[in-house]
Amino acid sequence: MRMNDPDEAIDWQGCAISCDVCAEREIPDLKCEPLHACVHDRYAKRVDRFFRWNPQIAKDYLQHGYFEVRACAARYADIFHLPALMNDPDETVRWAVAQRLPQRYLLRMIHDPHREVRIRVATRLDDRNLSAMMHDADYYVRLEVARRLPKGLLPLMMHDADVEVRRVVAKRIGVDALVKMLQDDDPGVRLDAIERVPVSVLSMLVGDADWRIRYEVAARGSREAAIRLLADADYEVRRCAAERLGKDEALSRQRWPGEGGIWPE
Repeated sequence: MRMNDPDEAIDWQGCAISCDVCAEREIPDLKCEPLHACVHDRYAKRVDRFFRWNPQIAKDYLQHGYFEVRACAARYADIFHLPALMNDPDETVRWAVAQRLPQRYLLRMIHDPHREVRIRVATRLDDRNLSAMMHDADYYVRLEVARRLPKGLLPLMMHDADVEVRRVVAKRIGVDALVKMLQDDDPGVRLDAIERVPVSVLSMLVGDADWRIRYEVAARGSREAAIRLLADADYEVRRCAAERLGKDEALSRQRWPGEGGIWPE
């Protein structure tokens, strides 16, 4: 017995497994091992190991009564037999199928009733078909779509109902559309957006409600914006603006000598 494996050989119906009456033992060249690789064991890792050792017979178990057997068999059977399992009653089986189906079949699973299956579909679907899942009911499905959607289509998701989805969009969307996300209701989205917008745009956020946004404006915005932030309500913002202006003043003294080539005091 291997470490961490259960020390009982019990099948999916709760009965003890007996190798002496196992029909699979009659299959030529079959490889199995009690408590380690057995198609009758209810322990999924042992079932998976059985098909890893015997992939040539996996297709014969795709209609088995135990969902773990069907799911494990789906990982090793040739793909020509997988479309029949797209509507399997168990989501574990459909999830396993979604990992391997060709694209022409995968598109048929974008409305699967279980979120984990749709998440798997969203991670594998071709870019050109991803837009079909932009409005999925589950936020995590939309999150996967936002991570992979072609940038040209991301503006269609910039107003997604979920903050985390919009934050992913803000990190990937083109700069022209990104400016619009500076008006997002969530400060986290605005923070992600402000990291990528042109410096010339930052001044429009000098009055932002979130001090972290104003801090970025003080650190990277125009000199005029920094001057306005010297009177900010937040100490850190005021300090950043003062330090920024102090550095700017020092740089100006280095660059612009006074009359007669004398540096101003």
